[in-house]
This record gives sequence, C-alpha cells and structure tokens, in this order.
Amino acid sequence: MTTAPQLTRALVLETPKAVSDGAGGFATVWQGLGTHWAEIRAGSGRARFAALGPMGEVRLRILVRGAPSGDPRRPRPDQRFREGTRIFRILAVAEADLQGRYLICTAHEEQPA
Repeated sequence: MTTAPQLTRALVLETPKAVSDGAGGFATVWQGLGTHWAEIRAGSGRARFAALGPMGEVRLRILVRGAPSGDPRRPRPDQRFREGTRIFRILAVAEADLQGRYLICTAHEEQPA
C-alpha cells in the first residue's frame, strides 16, 4: 500500500447464531462482535440473469485493520458487516500487505427483504 487507508466508516462485525425456533427447528440470528473502522471501495461488477430479468452485482473491497488467523476480531466469510440498515456479506478475507496490518474483505451488499 502506498497511501494510508481512510478508515472512516464504523462497521459492526456480526456472526450468525442458531437459536431454537420453538417448533423443533432453528432460526439464524446475528450477534454483534464489535466495531471495525473501515474503508469501502467498489470492486468488480457483473451482470447476471435473475428471476425478474437482468440484475447488476458489484463486489466491494472493505479494508479493516489486521488481526491474526483465529483471532475473534478477524472477519470470516460466514460473517457480515452492518452499517445502520446496510448489510455487507463477507465473501473472502485476505491480508492487504505483507506485514498483515490490514485485511481486505471482499463482500457484496445484501438488499433487505
């Protein structure tokens, strides 16, 4: 990285938790793990065919401070970030630099149902 990242957006890292639905099954609830200061940039985009016709999809690059593998502060692909009502599903996580100071989380924004 040649320039310092602008970590100006507060994102809450959430992890899924299975809870009983009272009918013998389970429902998924999202539990907050803490806040990460982040920089969000648009990445690659593509068009795909959905049930109602063509739909665009843009991958996002979310940059956060690094944490070693196994650390509960390190985002994982089964988790998501939340910024108010906006939800960013994490698809992949990789180190952004050789020193591991920052992580790049590839994500996409989910549309509320």
